[in-house]
Amino acid sequence: MGTNRPLIVASALSGLVEGRPATEADASPAVGPDSSRGGSENLTLDYVAMGVRTVIVRFSPSVHGRGDWGFVNFLTAAARKQGTSGYIGNGSAAWSAVHRTDAARLIRLGTEQTPAGTRLHAVAGESVTTKEIAEAIGRSLDLPVVTVTPEDAGAHFGFVGHFFASTMTASSNATQQLLSWEPTGPTLIPTLIEDIDAGAYAA
Repeated sequence: MGTNRPLIVASALSGLVEGRPATEADASPAVGPDSSRGGSENLTLDYVAMGVRTVIVRFSPSVHGRGDWGFVNFLTAAARKQGTSGYIGNGSAAWSAVHRTDAARLIRLGTEQTPAGTRLHAVAGESVTTKEIAEAIGRSLDLPVVTVTPEDAGAHFGFVGHFFASTMTASSNATQQLLSWEPTGPTLIPTLIEDIDAGAYAA
């Protein structure tokens, strides 16, 4: 305590607001079993008053790139298993996304420069629809793309179906302005869709 050393807390964009992209100004719900990740954001922000430089980094649902073992990897595995690349309903649910290299740079900047108590958003693509994601996976694996009813989502996708039905989007404008962080991704494939099309999940 009292050292001003950085404490970087990994968090998520889900459950913050409804009907619009979340911003860095949106506080996490109160501490408790119903709050995001058990209220870890608010619990660790309490340490700011004790001299700990707590910084919250909220990650996009897709932190994409070769070697990603997150949600898109599970969606791709489900497409291989089912023989079709699916989206739920009309596919209008949307996710934010960021390339892993941009997320890594943001963590470094957060560790080096960010004031205590700051919330950062690791977001490059603010809104990518689930239908666009499914279509890209279909192109990558040469599989047909189909709609899946909400009732069948669990059987088709497994646990990731719950998340694929949800809109989880956010802005990173405040983060970019604070740290002069410009997410660009690696050369030629900065976006999630371009990454899928380039074969990042096909192997």
